Amino acid sequence: MAAQAEYRRLDDVEEDSPPGEEELLLHVTEGLQDSWHHIKNLDNFFTKIYHFHQKNGFACMMLSDIFELVQFLFVVTFTTFLLCCVDYDVLFANRPVNQSHAGAPAADRGKVTLPDAVLPAPQCAQRIRASGWLIFLLVMAAAFWLYRLVKVLCSLLSYWEIRTFYIKALNIPSEGLCNYSWQEVQARLISLQRRQQMCVHKRELTELDIYHRILRFKNYTVAMVNKSLLPVRFHLPLLGPVVFLTQGLKYNLELLLFWGPGSLFQNKWSLRPQCKRAGARQELARRLARAMVLLGLANLLLCPCVLVWQLLYAFFSYAEVIKREPGSLGARRWSLYGRHYLRHFNELNHELQARLSRGYKPATKYMNSFTSPLLTVLAKNLGFFAGSILAVLIVLTVYDEDVLTVQHILTAITLLGLVVTVARSFIPDEHTVWCPEQLLQHVLAHVHYMPDHWQGNASRSETRSEMAQLFQYKAVFILEELLSPILTPLILIFALPARALDIIDFFRNFTVEVVGVGDICSFAQLDVRNHGNPQWLSAGQTEASVYQQAENGKTELSLMHFAITNPRWQPPPPSELFLSQLKEKVQQDAAAAPPAPRILSEGPLGASLLSDDSAVPPDGLLASVLARPILSASGLVSRDRRFAQPCSTASAAASILASLASPLPGRARGPTDSPSDPRLPEESLLLSESRLRSLSRSALLSEVASAEMSLHAIYLHELHQQQQQGPGPQAMGVWVATGAPAPPCPMTAGSAARASQAQHRDMPLGGWAEEEEEEEEEEQITMS
Repeated sequence: MAAQAEYRRLDDVEEDSPPGEEELLLHVTEGLQDSWHHIKNLDNFFTKIYHFHQKNGFACMMLSDIFELVQFLFVVTFTTFLLCCVDYDVLFANRPVNQSHAGAPAADRGKVTLPDAVLPAPQCAQRIRASGWLIFLLVMAAAFWLYRLVKVLCSLLSYWEIRTFYIKALNIPSEGLCNYSWQEVQARLISLQRRQQMCVHKRELTELDIYHRILRFKNYTVAMVNKSLLPVRFHLPLLGPVVFLTQGLKYNLELLLFWGPGSLFQNKWSLRPQCKRAGARQELARRLARAMVLLGLANLLLCPCVLVWQLLYAFFSYAEVIKREPGSLGARRWSLYGRHYLRHFNELNHELQARLSRGYKPATKYMNSFTSPLLTVLAKNLGFFAGSILAVLIVLTVYDEDVLTVQHILTAITLLGLVVTVARSFIPDEHTVWCPEQLLQHVLAHVHYMPDHWQGNASRSETRSEMAQLFQYKAVFILEELLSPILTPLILIFALPARALDIIDFFRNFTVEVVGVGDICSFAQLDVRNHGNPQWLSAGQTEASVYQQAENGKTELSLMHFAITNPRWQPPPPSELFLSQLKEKVQQDAAAAPPAPRILSEGPLGASLLSDDSAVPPDGLLASVLARPILSASGLVSRDRRFAQPCSTASAAASILASLASPLPGRARGPTDSPSDPRLPEESLLLSESRLRSLSRSALLSEVASAEMSLHAIYLHELHQQQQQGPGPQAMGVWVATGAPAPPCPMTAGSAARASQAQHRDMPLGGWAEEEEEEEEEEQITMS
C-alpha cells in the first residue's frame, strides 16, 4: 500500500501554483509610504515575524545573539587559559614559589597568590604551540565563531527589516510589542494581506496558511514520530527499552531530510519532483541511505570537537547550579522525544510550551507517587550517616574556624551535603495519599496524549517507565546530550539506513501541494476524512486506511486544538462536520449529568482528593471533573436520583462543555475584540472573579481556551475508552482494564479531614439532599 499511494495536489480554481521563488524579501517603496508586496519567501518571512514576537523585539534578539558569540569566545579562551597558562604545582602548593623580592613583607612570603600561579605570556604561548591537538581545536573553534559572526550580522539586518515591518505595516511599536499576543499579530497579518497582497498566489490568507508556513518541517517530524518511523526506540541489555532523541540527532535528521545539500526538499516549500514519483522510490532510498552513512562518518570525524565542546559547555553551565542546588539534577523536564510525541499538528512553540508547563506539576506528582521501599530504607540510613558526619564538621567549624584550613575539609562538607540532599529526594512524604489513576488523568487533561495501554494501568511500574521516557530527569537529559556526539554517528550509520525506503514512501504518500502554500504534510491539513481514526469519534466520516490514520487520535485532537486556539478559522466541510457531530454528542451526554454549577462547586473537594490544595481555576475545574467518579463512589456527595447511572468523567466534562456559550468554533470572538466587550459566559464560569480582574484580555482568552481544550481531551479519551470496551455498562470514568469501576483512593485521617474542610468551604454534606428536595418540589409544581 505504501508503495502504491501517490503524491496529491489540492486544486483551487482561483489561484495558480506558486512558481519557483527566490529566498528574497522584496521591499517596494511607493512615494512616502512603505509597502510590502510579493514577499517571495513567506516561510522565512512569517517565521522571522513569529520569532521577533516571541523573543520580545529587536533589542532582546540583538543582545542574545551578541552574548552568544561572547559566551562561545569566553569558553574557548578561558579553557585554553586553564590548560596552558596556570602552574598548578604552585597553585596547589606542591612546589614553593620564589617570593624573595624586596617588596614583599616577611609575613606574606610563604603565601601563594593567584598571580604567582599564572605563567608569563611567552611561556603560555610556547605551551599552546607545543600541543598539536589544541591548535587544531582552536582553529576549528575560530572557523565556527567566524561563521556564527557572519550569520549573526545577516540576521540582525533581516530582523531590522522585520522591526520596520512591525512599526509601519502592522502599526505595532517596538516598546509596546509585549502588549500584543500572537493571535493579535496574526490577525493584523491577515488584514494586511487583504490590502497589500503579500502573497500574490492567494487573495486571502488564513490562520492555517500562516501555521503551515511556519511549521512546514516540524509537522513532518511530528508525523514521523506519530507513525513510529524514526529509529529512536532501542532495547538495551540491563537497561531495557530506551528512547534516544537528542538535539544533535534531531539536527542531523533535519539536515538529511529538509534543508541540507541533497535533501528531499529542493527549496523551503517544494519537494523534489523525483520524490513525488513511485517509480523512483528504490533509487531515492539508496541515495538517502548512502547520504545517511556519509553524514554518520562526518559526525564520527567531528566527534572529538563536538564532544569537547559538549563537556565544556555542560561544565560551565551546570557546575555552579549543582553546587548551589544539588537537588536540581533530580528535577524533571519534558524530553525532546516527549515534546514531539505530545505536540499537535500545527502547534506553535509557545502554545506547546504553555501546555506542557501546565502539565508539569501534575506529571511531577504522578511520578513522585511511585516509591521504592528498598531505596527509601537505603536513603534514610545513608542520609543519617552522612548527616551525622556533616553536623559534626559544621559544629567544629563554628567552634574554631581553623578547621577550614585542614586539607580537603571543604570538599568533604560539600560532598556530604550533596549526599544528604540526594538521599532526601528518595524519601517520600508519608502524609500524602496519591491516586495514580486520577493523577494520570490530570496529566492527560493538559498534555492531551497517552497510549491506550496506560488506561487502567497507571499504578504499574511499566507505565511509570514509559512516562519517564516523556518526562525525564534533568540528569538523564544532560547525560544523553553528552553521549550524543558518540551515539549519533552510530545511529546514522547502522540504524537509520534500514528506514530509508519507509521514509521515501512517507514523504510521497503524506505530502500534498496546497495552492499558495506549497508542499506540506497532509496530516497538517487536519483532514478527518483522509487521516481520521474511527476509534476517535470519526466513524462514518473517515475513508483512511490503517496506514493513513494518525495514531492516538492526533488528527481529531489537533483539529480541536487548532479550532479552539483560532476561533475565527473556518474549517473545511469534513472537519466542520466532525466538530458539529462532536458538539451534538456533548449535548446528549450533558443531559445525563448533573448541572455544571453543581460539578464546579465540588472543585475544592476534588482538588483535596487529588492532593492539590493550591488548585486555582481552571485547575479547580479539572479537579472537580476528574474527581467526580471518586466522590460519587465514596459517598462524599450524594448521587442525583434523577439520573439512572452515576456521573462519569465523560458526563461531567460534557456538562461543563455544554454550559459554555459555544464549546467549539463559531464563537464571535477573536484577538481583535475590544477590551470593553461584555464578559463571555464561559469566562465567568471557568475563572474566579479575582482571577478575571488580574488577567489581561489576551491572557484571559488563553486560559479559557486551555481549559476548554483540556475538557475536550478528557471527553474524547473517555469516549475512545468506551468504544474499546464495547457495549454494556461503562466504567465510572476511571481507567480500568476490565471495564469495572475502580475502587476509590484510600483515605487516611489526614486526607479525609482535608476533604471535609474543602467540602465545608462550599456546602455541608447534607446540602446536596436539601437541594435535591427543592428541585423535586419545583418539578412537582411544574407538572401540576
